[in-house]
Amino acid sequence: MTVIRETNFQNLGTLKTGKVRDIYIQPERLILIATDRHSSFDRIIAHVPDKGAILNLSSAFWFAATQDIIPNHVIAVPDPNVLVAKKLKPLPVEAVVRGYLTGTTSTAIWTRYSAGERVFGGVTLPDGMKKNAPLPEAIFDPTTKEDAHDRTLTQEELVAEGFITPERLAEVKSTALALFARGQEVAADHGLILVDTKYEFGLDDEGQLTLIDEIHTPDSSRYWQAASFGARLEKGEEPEYFDKEFLRLWFRDHCDPYKDAVLPEAPAEMVAELSRRYHALFEQLTGEALVLDKSLPPLERMEKALKPYTV
Repeated sequence: MTVIRETNFQNLGTLKTGKVRDIYIQPERLILIATDRHSSFDRIIAHVPDKGAILNLSSAFWFAATQDIIPNHVIAVPDPNVLVAKKLKPLPVEAVVRGYLTGTTSTAIWTRYSAGERVFGGVTLPDGMKKNAPLPEAIFDPTTKEDAHDRTLTQEELVAEGFITPERLAEVKSTALALFARGQEVAADHGLILVDTKYEFGLDDEGQLTLIDEIHTPDSSRYWQAASFGARLEKGEEPEYFDKEFLRLWFRDHCDPYKDAVLPEAPAEMVAELSRRYHALFEQLTGEALVLDKSLPPLERMEKALKPYTV
């Protein structure tokens, strides 16, 4: 199956290559192209068929479902893999919101809780909580957005280090919690649990807070199946999930993904399974199967859709 590894379109502006997206920078707007690159450990570990289109269309679904809460950067979605967006000034803060005591990375709330930490985002958790248990309330647990490495800081530290003003941080927090509540509500209507997520914000010329980047995608968010969650939690079993953790764990078990110059190739069956999970989540959430025009190769299809946006 064809995968979109990279793009190199002419006359679209200055190309900046991100982990997953190719970003073409124009004076007043950005052309964001979601490739099929799959990033973990701060590097590309696989290329997953249809991933880019599912991420982009998932974001479009959620941007539309939350535009009454906050304006977003969307101008147009001319192709399943393409988002035309307003060019805004990004805030150097990532708004992480957590609804459940879970995760395996060093910054995950379960990892930190297991190590004895009890205060998260100003909320004090009791002793004796089980892994994957629902938190008493949604927790705003922000990080920095830095070139080197994002850091988990308290809200007080974010202000003290000059990342954001107290007033703007309060606005970011209340908006992120409102977006998360909407996300959990919509997910529940489709038999899903929105477990945790992250949001990015920017400012327009008038200083208005605006939602940017992506929202509630399988890359930025964790989802579980609601129907089986209670029984599995009671038995101490992991929830039915859609995320990429199984592929991360395979790489962690077969190499040092942070240090090895060359990584082993991701097993084809695991890549296919990850693609299947992206499709399944998209269909369950939107009620629609992913439909792509196969009459043209993906790059030709995108190039045709992008003609109105050349500079």
